[in-house]
Amino acid sequence: MDLLLRKSKVVREGERALSIRAQEERGRAWAAEHGYCVRKVWKENLSAWSDVQRPKYDQAMSAVLAGEVPALWCYALDRFSRKGAEAVVPILGQARVIFDYERLDSMDERDRRWIIDRAENAREYSQRLSHNVRGTKARQRTEGRWLSKAPFGLVAVPGTRKLIPDLTPYMCTVADRREVTPWEIVQRVFKSISEGMSSRALTRQLNGEGLRTGTGVPWRADAVRAIIIHPVYEGWLTHCPGGKAHRDRVPFLDAHGERIRVVTDETLPNMVPSELAERARRILSGNQTVSRAAPTPGRAVRALTSRMRCASCGSAMTLEGSSYACTRYGDGDQACAEPAFVTRAAIERYVVQAWAERLWSADDSDPLLVAVAERWQAITRPEETQVIRDARAELKAAQAKLDKFHADDADDFYSGRSARYRIPHKTAAESRIGKAETALAELVGNGGPVDLTFLLNGEGEAYWHTAEPQMQRDLLGLAIDSVTVTKSPGRGRRFDGMQRVAIAWATPEGVELDADGYEQAA
Repeated sequence: MDLLLRKSKVVREGERALSIRAQEERGRAWAAEHGYCVRKVWKENLSAWSDVQRPKYDQAMSAVLAGEVPALWCYALDRFSRKGAEAVVPILGQARVIFDYERLDSMDERDRRWIIDRAENAREYSQRLSHNVRGTKARQRTEGRWLSKAPFGLVAVPGTRKLIPDLTPYMCTVADRREVTPWEIVQRVFKSISEGMSSRALTRQLNGEGLRTGTGVPWRADAVRAIIIHPVYEGWLTHCPGGKAHRDRVPFLDAHGERIRVVTDETLPNMVPSELAERARRILSGNQTVSRAAPTPGRAVRALTSRMRCASCGSAMTLEGSSYACTRYGDGDQACAEPAFVTRAAIERYVVQAWAERLWSADDSDPLLVAVAERWQAITRPEETQVIRDARAELKAAQAKLDKFHADDADDFYSGRSARYRIPHKTAAESRIGKAETALAELVGNGGPVDLTFLLNGEGEAYWHTAEPQMQRDLLGLAIDSVTVTKSPGRGRRFDGMQRVAIAWATPEGVELDADGYEQAA
């Protein structure tokens, strides 16, 4: 005969529930007493409720129903199944299943009624227990209690189950062996990502300093992402409406569709600011890029430095003496096959003339003018421009959130127990878009006009020659992204910019241009 042994992984029955080992000892004793030899032992350490997959139970039932084994022993009916009569009716009079605790035999005609009755009792008990547990957890969630293990960087206060930052220091393995806390690492993750550092670069940095995750393993990019997208670091109670299949945590909503705080009012100021968290998420998801247009200390001053490219190998061309040269012209085996060289005077003269003519010939519908205006505003009003960039990125992120809701809705994500979250999540996504559109409209409307007359009236080239070197570079950068130069067809040949130079013109944020430099059709 076979033995079917089960004990819940989460023991709701209390410590008195018989262990797997004790069940096996009883089963083997029963088999020996009744002249059976144990063929196979099926062990389960999980729940027997209806939504749980039980492959060992299914195999044991298949064996006894198919006649592979004459009998199946189980310690008690509630160890067998919690589905009630539907689980035991198929075996009555068809296969021998022994329920040792109740002393019932499925092949005994007198035991049929008792087996069905006890199976229904076990089902009723499970339903009542499940109802009580759900009710208790729902009440605890509305009180803002964290019911599971606290996320990395946070700890749950015993009793209240409110979260607070984990300020327990531990020693790094870096040279200075300084002490850091998990919460400091969380703050660093948000700050680094919000400033434009990639998640992979950050993990290399953290691992290089000897820092580890909450489980003691090296950092990975997905661990950084899990922190950035988790609303708990802003102080919100969260849950996974889709279970294990939907790992991304979302804020928990009460019966009125309101979010619930999982931190006290005293702890809230110490959490990650919502503005910082949203910016980090937008940058991580690609909905926002970090602006590099504003002047920064130590950046290049020469007009075309960092914008010049060699057409043969794509490498940068740097200024050496009076000429720009491909940086790979002398790299031995890795040297460029056709390195480009051009004198500074010749290339700057050609590029400045092309730049001035392109601006002068642009009409009002030319997207280049939008890009020029955006970049000029970034230079002259850097703080104001960053606010508008953030507002545009927030609108893009809000639209992506609503798109995701519609995708989940189409896949029946909001069904079953998750149905109650459908309307609140839809309302929240639409409200976010409305707020983002209003904020962006106000910022753009209050920004004031950008005066580019001095560049568009045909006097751009003259203005460029009178400007300081840093301003000369900035002016070209308004309209030019890169300048690609091909190798001269022969030594001593006169420089021909039309044949040797390709200029990549600037594009507005969020707009793609075709090969002729005009906005692509949707």
